[in-house]
Amino acid sequence: MRSLIALLGVVFTLSACAQEATGDYKEGKDYFVLEQPVRTADPSKIEVAEVFSYHCPHCLHFEALLQVWEKQQADDVDFVQTHAKWNAQMEPLSRGFYTSIALKIKDKTHMDAFKAFQVEHKPLATAEDWAEFFSAYGVDKAKAINTYNSFGVNSMVMQAEARMRSYKVSGTPEMVVEGKYRINANMTGGQGDMLKVVDFLVAKVRKERALAKK
Repeated sequence: MRSLIALLGVVFTLSACAQEATGDYKEGKDYFVLEQPVRTADPSKIEVAEVFSYHCPHCLHFEALLQVWEKQQADDVDFVQTHAKWNAQMEPLSRGFYTSIALKIKDKTHMDAFKAFQVEHKPLATAEDWAEFFSAYGVDKAKAINTYNSFGVNSMVMQAEARMRSYKVSGTPEMVVEGKYRINANMTGGQGDMLKVVDFLVAKVRKERALAKK
């Protein structure tokens, strides 16, 4: 019963987001506009990016909202995630996230990685820690370690760090729409409200693209 009530609460929150997506949100009050836009992964779609960290309890809570929100998006929206790295101690978490992407198991492991670190207090601080974690999903430990230390994952970690600097994020979770509109919960008053602003900005970009085609 508690699980059903929690699920209904998430659905209600996101329904409210959709209903209020046309709200009158203002630059500088509800969102920032980056002086230098950041290139998006797929220019043919409207990119919505989240900057998060496995060590962030707010991100764990937000993930449940995001998963429902993502399923409600139209085909022209591309949702992507960037793992934050504020210091060297956070690199193993970032590297583990991008290893899951390289191994093509991120959809299976993402929420469990949050829980493993925050609830079960697993260190996830070395390649071996992550290999042990990924082994529960059928990944060979040697393959996991090699992938964790691979050139491809190194590149993804460095690219994520560069995006973080370009986004000028001040905390986690934060959202960036179309590589130029940055939203955080402190501005909007909460995570649900942050998604309302995201929906507003997606609609704004969609309208601007439609006008540009005329």
